[in-house]
Amino acid sequence: MPDESWISFKDMCARFDVTPRTLRYYEYIELLSPRREGRARWYGPREIARMKLIMRGRRFGFSLEDIRQWLLIYQQQGTRAQYEVWLDLATRQLDVLAAQREEIEASMADLRKLRAETVQLLEDMPPDDSRPEAPAN
Repeated sequence: MPDESWISFKDMCARFDVTPRTLRYYEYIELLSPRREGRARWYGPREIARMKLIMRGRRFGFSLEDIRQWLLIYQQQGTRAQYEVWLDLATRQLDVLAAQREEIEASMADLRKLRAETVQLLEDMPPDDSRPEAPAN
């Protein structure tokens, strides 16, 4: 077993509140590369740091492919190139989030208007107005 700076598969799932399936998928698409001892997987400081970046990226709405490519840049080109790409990704994602916010605000305004109209309809309706009578056969 590795020293205490390494954590188990189960502990990694618990620390980041992800399912085992999610963690295995991140390994499959090469976002994470744990140390293996038999069937056991151990995650060291590098993998824990990468998982923090993955989770943060997902929270911001980045695709897993964007995250994978961004992490790969560090390995291939270094920190400066990674930061430059990060700025482009962040700017693009801020634009996407701003557009989503505008759509949500418009939907909320429409829903509020429809709700207010329905409240008014109910207030204008006589109290004994129930289901309309079915036509006689």
